Amino acid sequence: MESKTLKESAKEYVPKRTLNVTDLDKVNLSFPMEDREGKDSKGSIFNYKVIVVNNQEYRVPGTVLEEIQKILKLKPEAEFVKVTSTGSGLNTTYSAEYLEN
Repeated sequence: MESKTLKESAKEYVPKRTLNVTDLDKVNLSFPMEDREGKDSKGSIFNYKVIVVNNQEYRVPGTVLEEIQKILKLKPEAEFVKVTSTGSGLNTTYSAEYLEN
C-alpha cells in the first residue's frame, strides 16, 4: 500500500458532513431512513434521522416528517416532495411540497 505524506492527506481530506434534506432538489419518499447519534457542543448525546443518497447523509428533522405526513393524508400516492426551510438555528421552520412524478 502506497503511503502519503501528511501534506498530501490534508489536501485530499474532506470532512464528514451531514447535509440537510433541504439540500436535495427532490426527495423520493421511498428512500430508506436510518438513525444516527451525535454529540452537541456540550457533549450531550442526541439522536437524529437521515436518508442516504449516493453515499451522502441528509438529515431529516422531525418537523419534516410531520409535513410529509400531512401530504400523505391528502395524497397517499405521493412519491416525491420538495423540502424548504426558512430561518436558521433553533428558529428554522420546514415545509414540504408535493411534487408530481
